[in-house]
Amino acid sequence: MDFNSIFFLLFLSTFLIFLFHSLLKFFSPTRTQQKLPLPPGTLGWPYIGETFQLYSQNPNVFFASKQKRYGSVFKTHILGCPCVMISSPEAAKFVLVTRAHLFKPTFPASKERMLGKQAIFFHQGEYHTKLRKLVLRAFVPESIKYIVSDIETIAKDALKSWEGRIVNTFQEMKTYTFDVALLSIFGKDEFQYREDLKRCYYILEEGYNSMPINLPGTLFHKAMKARKELAQILAKTLSTRRQMKLDRTDLLGSFMGDKEGLTDEQIADNIIGVIFAARDTTASVLTWILKYLEENPSVLEAVTKEQEEIVKSKEEGDENIFLTWADTKKMPITSRVIQETLRVASILSFTFREAVEDVEYEGYLIPKGWKVLPLFRNIHHSPEIFPDPEKFDPSRFEVAPKPNTFVPFGNGTHSCPGNELAKLEILVLLHHLTTMYRWSMVGSDNGIQYGPFALPQNGLPIKLSQKLH
Repeated sequence: MDFNSIFFLLFLSTFLIFLFHSLLKFFSPTRTQQKLPLPPGTLGWPYIGETFQLYSQNPNVFFASKQKRYGSVFKTHILGCPCVMISSPEAAKFVLVTRAHLFKPTFPASKERMLGKQAIFFHQGEYHTKLRKLVLRAFVPESIKYIVSDIETIAKDALKSWEGRIVNTFQEMKTYTFDVALLSIFGKDEFQYREDLKRCYYILEEGYNSMPINLPGTLFHKAMKARKELAQILAKTLSTRRQMKLDRTDLLGSFMGDKEGLTDEQIADNIIGVIFAARDTTASVLTWILKYLEENPSVLEAVTKEQEEIVKSKEEGDENIFLTWADTKKMPITSRVIQETLRVASILSFTFREAVEDVEYEGYLIPKGWKVLPLFRNIHHSPEIFPDPEKFDPSRFEVAPKPNTFVPFGNGTHSCPGNELAKLEILVLLHHLTTMYRWSMVGSDNGIQYGPFALPQNGLPIKLSQKLH
């Protein structure tokens, strides 16, 4: 055997030994994995997992059945991702606050691609801190108190357009919250590409919870095309502002500041993300509020009386006939109705995080890369925390809930920065709705529809008419 053959055999044997040890190391569990089991639960069908079970039924049933069978920590597989679900206030605090650095904010692949990887939702560290500061600059009370009268105009116009006809409450509320979102993002001036943006957004939202299969004809494929067009619309808007050298205090102006150094892609991703966060969830809350008020006449009477007192104060000499920020602070009963609706309806059943390394929790392994979902709905419907949890009772919020037990806007550094704006637009609309109109639900169907949000059946059809004073 010549030297070259011997050298080749030595090289081959060394390579095979290296490959064997590499594969052994790759497939062998780590020390932590050897000691700790995965949480109990099932992963469902390959790839699909238990997505359809979650989104096709009452989420209370899905989560409660899992919790009853497996306990407060269990595994599942939804939207293409292996997940660990946790359903106690202590666990939610562990993931969102005390050990937040071990769990990065994330979404399933379909949502991440639709919103854009530069959006605030997908980042930790300095970039997230910077973006959150910019968003808060536009959404803190000191900023939004100056647009109360503009939101009031949008609310009054919306309600007037409903008069005398049967409307789908959820769809109308989506239009209202979309217009408020555009106001907060683009300012008071007429937004040139409003209708194009709205059209693209509606296509995008239809694919929001679809499986990420990017083939022609699928919802995801249509959504991604709309996503691309949305980015082009925002690029034109940025170009127009720069050419006109407009200096605005709205959210877009906050993102465009010279000192911020954001790219157009970063701005576009975050604007699209904010629209998503600001619109459907708030519209869902408003829809549930109308249903609960209609079903609880004594609560509706208390809210109406509170709002009429504000009207009366203006008739008796208040120099400002429009609603003000100060007026919205005189609505404690209405505010408790909002809180109780957020609790009972739990529009956001959970939030997504991803383990950045293997994490131990209560004797179980949460593997690196797995999604972790704190279940807000389970916490809000726990009888140990909220007695008789299915009952709509705003008076329970006369006493502040215990820490980490009421988290409708999340918790920690990634809690929703737009919650003050959401509360404001709800209060403004309820003021005019209860003082100027009466409404009744149409039809006898009292069911609930699912996917992605739990909503009254058919979006709660109602008929609205003006009060005769």
